[in-house]
Amino acid sequence: MTFGGRARAVVLAAALMPGTAAAAESSTWDVARLMQELAKVKTSKGRFVERRYVGILTTPLESSGTLLYVAPDRLEKRTLSPRVESVLLEGDQLTLESTQPKRRRSIRLEDYPAVGVFVESIRSTLAGDLAALKRLFEIGLEGDERKWRMVLRPTDRNMQELLSEIRVGGRGGTIGTIEFLEPNGDRSTMTITRDPP
Repeated sequence: MTFGGRARAVVLAAALMPGTAAAAESSTWDVARLMQELAKVKTSKGRFVERRYVGILTTPLESSGTLLYVAPDRLEKRTLSPRVESVLLEGDQLTLESTQPKRRRSIRLEDYPAVGVFVESIRSTLAGDLAALKRLFEIGLEGDERKWRMVLRPTDRNMQELLSEIRVGGRGGTIGTIEFLEPNGDRSTMTITRDPP
């Protein structure tokens, strides 16, 4: 996996971390309500399966492992298959580590603006910061609290060259799937299974 792919992977992982079990009953289910439910999550652990669909390949590339989110800004994705590697975000520092070959690299997000935009979009979602999300994306929400899908379309032209949209699906305050769609037709999907509390 390339450095850019790994950086995007931690963002993907962060967005997928499951939230609260279910939203409380309410007659109004909208983006603001969804953000409130997601913001309630302070710590979450889960397992993931990620599939990357690339136009030149006939079958998707698949990986799996574990995820950890600790509010407000610690995200960890540990891939166990097909090889062991980890991506850790703490504050504004991203650390990539692999065992085959053994390598470790840390970067500051301010040195990689595109990665920074991905990270800020996820942080804003996890924090329930709707105003910050609106600065980065056009936001759409379909469904209700039992089954919803939020669609984020980047407003920045540079980001539009990398990403067409992000689709986040779930129920209540729990995020279960996320999909990154690229302008060239490639996409990445991830499903998350939350560990029991």
